[in-house]
Amino acid sequence: MEILKISFRNFQKVANKIEKFLREDKVIICPTDTVYGLIAEATDKKAVEKIFKIKKRAKNKPVPIFIKDISAAKKLAKINEKQEAFLKLVWPGKITVVLNRKKSRLYGVDKKTIALRIPNHKLVNKLLKKIKKPLIGTSANISARPASVRIKEVIKQFQNQKQKPDLIIDAGNLKPAKPSKVIDLTSLKPKILRQ
Repeated sequence: MEILKISFRNFQKVANKIEKFLREDKVIICPTDTVYGLIAEATDKKAVEKIFKIKKRAKNKPVPIFIKDISAAKKLAKINEKQEAFLKLVWPGKITVVLNRKKSRLYGVDKKTIALRIPNHKLVNKLLKKIKKPLIGTSANISARPASVRIKEVIKQFQNQKQKPDLIIDAGNLKPAKPSKVIDLTSLKPKILRQ
């Protein structure tokens, strides 16, 4: 488990290293616009399976997906005009939206629905544009434990685990935040699944 500090000076170098790791079936912990997150290529079966093992997450509990823009969302989900207008209002940002999914080669997602988000974070958005693939974007914590914005708490959760992330990007403590709000748009009336 490698830990790499990120700063304004080494931003490009760190972004290049993360990109390389993501292309090699690896799992990374990195800062997001909410809490620290576990990320991996969503089309990479090996890496996605590793995320579930690291989080000790039940396989029947899907994970959310980070995408770069609304056109990327349209490739993965069935989006009508009303839904698109709503997405344009809330993205990029701290809102994850559950939609009916289209058939695609993604791992860790539900068979019928998909949870998508465009984060508002420079590093994650840069990775999404460089890799040109959707990324798993789930909070960096062991299931049932709280998500965190404090880097020491994040590292401590995974230090003595058998399955560890390959790389942790240390951006220090993030601004106080909680995981994204989750809104289900699969039925006529939107439903808030997580506040």
